[in-house]
Amino acid sequence: MKILELYIFRRAFQMFLITLVPVLTIIWTIQVLGRINLVTDTGQSMGSFMTLATFILPTIIPVVLPFAIVIGITQTLNAMNNDSELAVIDAAGSARSIIYRPVMILAISMAALSFLITNFVEPAARVKAREMVAAAYADLLSSVIEEKTFRSIEDGLYVQISERHSGRVLTGIYMVDYRDPNMDLIYYAREGSIAEDGKTLTMRDGEVHRKTKEGRISIVKFVSYAFDLSSMTESTDGAPVFASDRSLSFLLKPDPTDKTFLFSPGSFRSELHRRMSDWLLPVAFALISLVVAGGARSSRRARLHPMVLALILCFTLRWLSFYVTNLSKNIPAVTPLVYAVPIGFGLICVYMLVTNRQLAMPRFISQPLGRISDLARRRLASVNATQGGSQ
Repeated sequence: MKILELYIFRRAFQMFLITLVPVLTIIWTIQVLGRINLVTDTGQSMGSFMTLATFILPTIIPVVLPFAIVIGITQTLNAMNNDSELAVIDAAGSARSIIYRPVMILAISMAALSFLITNFVEPAARVKAREMVAAAYADLLSSVIEEKTFRSIEDGLYVQISERHSGRVLTGIYMVDYRDPNMDLIYYAREGSIAEDGKTLTMRDGEVHRKTKEGRISIVKFVSYAFDLSSMTESTDGAPVFASDRSLSFLLKPDPTDKTFLFSPGSFRSELHRRMSDWLLPVAFALISLVVAGGARSSRRARLHPMVLALILCFTLRWLSFYVTNLSKNIPAVTPLVYAVPIGFGLICVYMLVTNRQLAMPRFISQPLGRISDLARRRLASVNATQGGSQ
C-alpha cells in the first residue's frame, strides 16, 4: 500500500479496535453475569467460571464486529473530512481508490475473520460450554450440596441432606418440588443414592406428601422411589445438540437419522445459510460507510451526522438479514434472499461509488433530525456556558 493508503488503513483499524474492545467487553460482561449461577449453585471455582466465560466470547464477536467496522470507518472518514484531508486528496487529483482500497482491505480481512469464527470456533465453543454446565450439574447432589443446608438446584426444586457418605450415598433426604403447578410434592427418605450418570436419585424407606391445587393432601409411603434428575443433569450426549452447535461439515451433509435434524430440518438449513452469508455483512457495512462518508463535503450542507445515517442503514440491513434468515426456516423459497439482501446493498453502494453519487436522507427525515440535532447542540452549549460563568 502507498503511504496515504497505509495512513488511512492505520487510522481506520485503530478506530475499529477502539470501538470493538469496549462494546465487546460490555456485551461479554452482561452474558457472563447471566451465568454466574454456575458458581453460586454448583460451587465451581472461579477458574472454571472464567473458562466458561471464554467459551462465550466467540458467540458474540461475529455480532459486534460488523458494527465496529462501520463505526471505525465512518468516524475515520468523517474526521478526515473535518480536517479537510479528503478535500486535499481530491484537489491533488488523486484517484478515489486511494481511499477505497485500505477501507476494503480492512473490511475483507474482518469478513474472513468473522467467517472463521462463525463456522469453526463458535460451534466448538458452544459444545464445550454445554459440556461444562452439564458436568457441573451432574454431580451437584452427590458432592456439592452442603450437609444440613437447603439448596435450590432448579426453579421450584429444593433439597436438604443430613449426611453424605462414600459411594454417592446420602442420608436424611428432604426434597420439596414445586415445579408442577397442579401439585406440590414433598419427599422424605432415610437414605438414598445417586446413579453413576447423575440422572437418578433412588430414595429408600421414605414417604411423599402430595398436595393438589384444590388443597387435597395424600401421603404415600415407599420402600424405594426413583426420582428423575435428567432435566438438570443432561449431558451433551443425551440432550439434543441444536443447529447452532453443529459443525459446518454436519450442516453441509446432515445425518438423516439425527433426531434433532428430523424434528426441525428447517433450522439446520437456516443455520447453514446464516453462516455462509453473515461474513458478507462487514463488507456491505464498509461500502455503506464509503458511500455515506467517503467523499469531501461541506459541514454546512450535512445537517445529519454521517455516523447516524450509516448506522441507520446498517441496522436496517442487519434486521432484513436476520428476518429473511429466520423466514427461511419454514419457507425454503426465501433462502436466496439470505444472500441477496447483503449482496444487493453492496451492489447499490458500489454503483453509487462508481458513479460518484452522494447518499442523503430524504428532506422530510433529515430536516426534523437536523433541527433536533441543532437544538441539542445549542442546549449543550448554553449549559456549558452557564457552568463556565458560575465557576
